[in-house]
Amino acid sequence: MRDTLANWLAHPAVRNGIIGVILINAVVLGLETSETVMSNIGWLVRLVDWICLTIFVLELAVKFYAHGTRFFRNGWNIFDAVIVGSALIPGGHSVSALRALRILRVLRVISAAPRLRRVVEGLVSALPSMGSVFLLMAIIFYIGAVISTTLFGESFPDWFGTLALSAYSLFQIMTLESWSMGIVRPVMEVYPYAWVFFVPFILLTTFAVVNLLVGLIVNSMQDAHSEDKTRATDDHREAVLARLEAIEKKLDKLSSQ
Repeated sequence: MRDTLANWLAHPAVRNGIIGVILINAVVLGLETSETVMSNIGWLVRLVDWICLTIFVLELAVKFYAHGTRFFRNGWNIFDAVIVGSALIPGGHSVSALRALRILRVLRVISAAPRLRRVVEGLVSALPSMGSVFLLMAIIFYIGAVISTTLFGESFPDWFGTLALSAYSLFQIMTLESWSMGIVRPVMEVYPYAWVFFVPFILLTTFAVVNLLVGLIVNSMQDAHSEDKTRATDDHREAVLARLEAIEKKLDKLSSQ
């Protein structure tokens, strides 16, 4: 019985159906932010939201029954349980903060879609390597903040008056958001050679360190994809070996008769 339920849950039609319910629930939660919609068909929106939540709870209950204690060995199952459980907190529909957190149910599409899971797993596996890059970036930002505060803080206290303000301004420059006309050119009107500091900073952070982060994430995703292929190949090999073993047993029985 449990194996039958587990196979049923793993069926593509069931998985796609859950994804559809998640997307419908996302639309419903968005409609709840519209006063016009809630004043006209608020009862229908709340009904659909309740139906979606009921489906999520039933799915988790069936999954827990089908897998037993193995349910907690899968991190995605725990993730789903936390997301759905947050919607069952008493008062969640009346407290605005808890109501806002209900949109987290949309994140369940990550656990329901294998490709999205692969992206997240690749990102998580890249975190250790990314930590070293973030440390390097923090060192660069600290050095840049000290230099910019010392050089430009007196004339531009709103941007470079303190280390914190300088770090935030440098972060804005790194993202290339209004960096030239908004910050660098006004600074160059007072300090004509300021570009000697800002241009190498942009080249080092925006085009070097950030691209290094992207490369690490892409490599991790490729590794995760390769592991999935290897796992699928191993599962297929085991299934073929099991069938051959069953055929061999049948042949032994026939030859013994």
